[in-house]
Amino acid sequence: MFEQCGETEVKTLLAITSGDSISGVARKIGENRETVRRAVNRLEDAGYIRYDDGLSVVDDTVREAGLAFLAAAANVSPPTISEGYVLPQFADMEFAYTAIDAVYVWTRGGYQVARNDTDYPLFIAIRESDLEDWEHFFELFGISTVQERQSPDEVSGPLQVVLAPCAQIDAEMVDGRPVISLSETVEFAREHYATFESALDILDRMYDDLETEADYHATPASP
Repeated sequence: MFEQCGETEVKTLLAITSGDSISGVARKIGENRETVRRAVNRLEDAGYIRYDDGLSVVDDTVREAGLAFLAAAANVSPPTISEGYVLPQFADMEFAYTAIDAVYVWTRGGYQVARNDTDYPLFIAIRESDLEDWEHFFELFGISTVQERQSPDEVSGPLQVVLAPCAQIDAEMVDGRPVISLSETVEFAREHYATFESALDILDRMYDDLETEADYHATPASP
């Protein structure tokens, strides 16, 4: 019974949305595909999930127990920044990274700005109807939720989640992370051009037929 309850198994179980592929789950939780495949085999043998035209969880009470375990563990060891990016995948609610994180995701981690290890807001677009559920979800892990970025002395810990309620979520997937569209991301970056001038140049280089109107041209780094 206990051999199916390792860290990868718990994360795999929590990240599954019905119909997911093994590769899709691996991208969600930032794990190697082969590692997740072995976890899926163990979970399927134990009867927790099934793999039939995609993955699905057999019993939601097992998922709830896994989430409760992670929440209890967070009281001892608070989530890291990298774990903060994985946690929303476990909420079973629609979301999309937005604002600074939309730029971060679309540049595939190539552009980071206005954040550090002691002050790290995560920007997430959510459905308006799910606002209270998201607040409760992050409260389980001791992470503050706000709708406007707060100074670090006003929140507990380095992480804060800035929730942007929307009528609906139209997310695209980039490296396993749901994110607002590239056009919306470019629009955001243009609105804050002084901060994201170089990011616009990066996006212009990464994606064909993208009109960023970027004037920034960074000097290539030495190999």
